[in-house]
Amino acid sequence: MSLLLNGGLILGWGLSLALALETNTTQAPLWLLVVLVLLRTQLQTGLFIVAHDAMHGLLVPGRRRWNNAMGAFALLLYAGLPFAGCLRQHQRHHRAPGSLQDPDFPNDLESSAISWYGQFLARYLSPRQMLLLLAGWGLALGLTVTAAEVPLAVATGRVLLFITLPLLLSSLQLFVFGTFLPHRCQRQPERRAQPISLDLPPWLSLLTCFHFGYHREHHNNPGLSWFELPAARSLHRSLAVAEPLR
Repeated sequence: MSLLLNGGLILGWGLSLALALETNTTQAPLWLLVVLVLLRTQLQTGLFIVAHDAMHGLLVPGRRRWNNAMGAFALLLYAGLPFAGCLRQHQRHHRAPGSLQDPDFPNDLESSAISWYGQFLARYLSPRQMLLLLAGWGLALGLTVTAAEVPLAVATGRVLLFITLPLLLSSLQLFVFGTFLPHRCQRQPERRAQPISLDLPPWLSLLTCFHFGYHREHHNNPGLSWFELPAARSLHRSLAVAEPLR
């Protein structure tokens, strides 16, 4: 099930990219362009979710090489990110979430959301990664000019609208719903020991960030894939309700 769903996300990302880059942005209605950007953003985030499952060995259990290769491919498509480096960072995050050793946590426990987001991006960006990202955009630009037979300026607009913008929105989506909202309670003045889960119905949790908002359940059960988190959340809530008052 995991390999099928995650493979479908990668395939959907590729098909949506081909469709978007063939879209005539000067004649298409505004609503269609908005839908395509939102769809591309969601599938862009899906690439990171695939890689995240790979970091926990959930894509191809028992076959580490295949698991990591698929995760590396997803991260390469996402933003040219290195799988080994992201894996080390994510392992540190799980070992000490909400501490100064957590690479996803701000240096200042009273940092604003904007400052935290800036630090979040800076820790994952590198000159090599940026070069790979620019090379990927350049390749997409060349293919669009050739395949769609459009002027360079038109092709550039499509690449910016359907590749660059969805990546930026996806990074914000991952930060807000997968890092800031679940972990903000671990800053001053609350300083909780554990992250929280967002109180969202499963359909909205899926749309916001592939259930990354059920963050407490993920940290308690890192061996669960993203699509298994709603059931864990439901069980957690039912046990909390059933627990007798003391």
